[in-house]
Amino acid sequence: MAKKKVKKKALHKRKWVWVMLGLIVLLSFTIAYHTSWKSLPDGVSFKGDTHQMEEIEFLRDLTYETEAGEAVSDRQIFEEMNRTIAEAEEFIVADMFLFNGYTNGEQDFPPISGELVDAIVEQKQSHPDLKAVFITDQINTVYESYESEAIRKLEDAGVDVVLTNLDRLRDSNPLYSSVWRWLLSWTGTGENGWIKNPLAKEAPDVTLRSYAKLLNIKANHRKLLVTEDTAIVSTANPHDASGFHENVAFKMRGPIIKDILKAEEAVVQYSGEADFPDYEGRTWEEEEGTLSTTFVTEGQIYQSILDELEKVQQGDEVWLGMYYLADRKIIDLLDKKADEGARVRIVLDPNKTSFGHEKTGLPNIPVAAEMHEMGNDRLDIRWYDVNIEQYHTKMLYLNKQTEDVIIGGSANYTRRNLADLNLEADVVIKGEGSEQVFRDVEDYFQTIWNNEGGHYTADYSEYEESLTFIKYATYHLQKWTWFTTY
Repeated sequence: MAKKKVKKKALHKRKWVWVMLGLIVLLSFTIAYHTSWKSLPDGVSFKGDTHQMEEIEFLRDLTYETEAGEAVSDRQIFEEMNRTIAEAEEFIVADMFLFNGYTNGEQDFPPISGELVDAIVEQKQSHPDLKAVFITDQINTVYESYESEAIRKLEDAGVDVVLTNLDRLRDSNPLYSSVWRWLLSWTGTGENGWIKNPLAKEAPDVTLRSYAKLLNIKANHRKLLVTEDTAIVSTANPHDASGFHENVAFKMRGPIIKDILKAEEAVVQYSGEADFPDYEGRTWEEEEGTLSTTFVTEGQIYQSILDELEKVQQGDEVWLGMYYLADRKIIDLLDKKADEGARVRIVLDPNKTSFGHEKTGLPNIPVAAEMHEMGNDRLDIRWYDVNIEQYHTKMLYLNKQTEDVIIGGSANYTRRNLADLNLEADVVIKGEGSEQVFRDVEDYFQTIWNNEGGHYTADYSEYEESLTFIKYATYHLQKWTWFTTY
C-alpha cells in the first residue's frame, strides 16, 4: 500500500510540473508573438520623403524664474496651434496624446484643452464643409471608464474623433500583458467606475478592468496638428495639468503635410472611421530652400537619431534636452562622441513628479549618475530646475562643422518610445547653421544652460543623489522586465 501511495504522489507532482511548463510555454509564446513576431499595422514606423524648405518656425514653452524671483510661464505652442486652426478652411487633422482639463484642484492651470476644443469647434461652424479629424489615445477616457467632455463637445460639432486601437500595437509591458491577454482582455472595461482616477483627483472614477488595461502601458504618444497650409510637430499635450511644462514644436509648410497625413490616415484605418481629407490628388508646391526636412515615426525616429549621432566628429557640439533618457545605445554614443572630441551638453528633467504624484527620479537620476561616473570632461549634465511642471522637451541639436541637425517631436529616448511600441512623431531638420531655426534652437539651449535673463537650470550636483541599492536594483529590474512607464 505504501508503495502505491508514493507512486500516486509522484504522478500528482508530475502533473503539476507539466501544467506549469505548459503555462510557461503558452505565456512565452504570447510574449514572443506580441513583442516581436506580430506585424506592425500598415503605416507604422514611417519615414516620409525629404523636402526642401525655406523656413521652419521654432516654438517653445518655458516656465522659469526671473532674476527678481518672479515666476514666468512663456507659452507659444498652443497659441500658434489655435492661430493655425483659425486659418484652416479645408481640413484640420490633430493627433494628441493627453487631452483633457482634469487637474488635482491644487493649482490654477491654463485652460489649453478647452481653448483648443473651442478653436476647432468655432472653425468647423464657420466652415461647415471643413473636414476635422481628432485622433487621440484611450487614456483620455481611461479605456472607456467614462465619457470625455472634450471629446463629446468635438463630436457634437461634427468633428470625427478616433480613439487609437492600442491592441493592434506590440506589447511594451510583455510579462504583464501576456497574463492580461489570457485572463482579462476578453472582459472589456465596463462603466460606472469606483476607483480613484490615476490621472487627476477631479477626473471621474475608473473601473478595475480599465485600470488593469492601463497597466499594459501602451500609447499613441503623438502630438501634432495639420491643416491644408501648415503642419506643427510638437512635444506638448493639450492637457491643462501639463500647461506649465517646458516643450518645443516646429511649424512647417509644403509637401511634408502630405507625409504627415499619410501616417495619420494609417492610424485611422486600423482604429475607427473618419471622413479623412483627400490628400492623394492634391499637390503642395516644393520649395527651394536649404532646409532638408523629413517626417519620421516610431522606429524610424530611432534610426535617425543613431545615424546622425554616428556622424558627429571632433569639434562638433551635441545638445540634448530630454524628459526621459534611458536607451543604452544612445547613452553609449553620447559618451563615445565626447571621447572623440565632441562637446556634449545634456539638459534633463529630474523625474520628480508626474500628474501631481511624487516620483523616484527614474530613469534620469540613475542614468545621469552613470554618465557622471564615466568621468568624461567633455560631457556635461544640467537639470531643468522644475517646480510644479516637467521639462517635457524631447529634442536633439547637433551643431556640426558640416551641417546642423535637429530631431524633435514626441519621442523620449527610451525603448517604449523608440522600438515600434508607442506611436510617436518627430521631424528631422538638416541645413546650414546660419538658418534661423538653428540659431533659434541654439539660443534656446544657451539661454537655459547659462541661465540668461532668468533661472532655468541647476548644476548636476544640486539634484545629485547617492543611489541606494534598492533604487539602483529597481531601475535595472524595471529595464530587464520592461515593467516601467519609461
